[in-house]
Amino acid sequence: MSIPDVHRPLYHAFLDQACISRGFDTWLARLPEQLARGLDPKRYGDLKAWEKAVAKLPPLPEARRVQLDADSVTVECGLDDARRRQCENLLRALAPWRKGPYRLSGVTIDTEWRSDWKWQRVAPHLAPLHGRRVLDVGGGNGYHAWRMSGAGAAFTLVIDPSPRFFWQFQAVRHFVGDADSGRTHFLPVGIEDVPDELAAFDTVFSMGVLYHRPSPLEHLLQLKAALRPGGELVLETLVVRGDDTTVLLPGERYAAMPNVYFLPSSAALVGWLERCGFENARVVDEADTSLDEQRATDWMTFQSLADFLDPEDATRTREGYPAPRRAVVIANRPA
Repeated sequence: MSIPDVHRPLYHAFLDQACISRGFDTWLARLPEQLARGLDPKRYGDLKAWEKAVAKLPPLPEARRVQLDADSVTVECGLDDARRRQCENLLRALAPWRKGPYRLSGVTIDTEWRSDWKWQRVAPHLAPLHGRRVLDVGGGNGYHAWRMSGAGAAFTLVIDPSPRFFWQFQAVRHFVGDADSGRTHFLPVGIEDVPDELAAFDTVFSMGVLYHRPSPLEHLLQLKAALRPGGELVLETLVVRGDDTTVLLPGERYAAMPNVYFLPSSAALVGWLERCGFENARVVDEADTSLDEQRATDWMTFQSLADFLDPEDATRTREGYPAPRRAVVIANRPA
């Protein structure tokens, strides 16, 4: 089987993991089908354009300074003005950019989300990531995965079904090069494509995913199945104020999003985790989402949070529901 160059690092990483965990043998066998389905140009009309944009990024000097442990994922290397403009034009061809920020060889990508703010809220509460195998479910273009690798994770895998995010990740990889020693990877699939009872990851992140799932307890059980015994789940999701019985089920839309299902209180969310067999579930952060954290930018020119709130009352969505509020809950799979 001929493996495209862009996929070779992923195959090699899975081979390495298969030496440690038998579950990766099964997953490795499924990679060809999963990659073909996730990057099928018949399903995604713009996919070839994104692939070409990444392929046209100019070669970079070997000497570069890479920071994966700063607010902006940063790569500094000497490019002349013409190549810097070329890079910017090609990176803009991959827009909209939602998670970041990035600074890549003189190009600052001001993303819709200040994802570094979320990381600042989450990071102090994590079990140290150094040497751990990490799964980032619904990780977008991989901003948080780069930060996880910057914190020392031995193997970080983003899964997200969006091919645009896949090619944004590959664009960033072009700049990062091998500065992460090849520890950061992206597979364009969803959690349902992870083999059952893999039980292989030390830490599993699910941030901004749960409210998009029509069966939230099923999602929690899928996350648990990916964790090794004793492993840590980091769950970030929309919540509402209330007691351990409070759950909001919006109508057709919530903050203009059509695919939002259950918004529990943080207390109810802890109860869901316990019901699914997690232990030591605790809320480590809860806060309203500000208009400074999620907003339209030159790199994401569509409507954003400000457009989704009631213009007369910013504490409500335009549908009349409580404005977005997010909680981070950490729990463990029993050892």
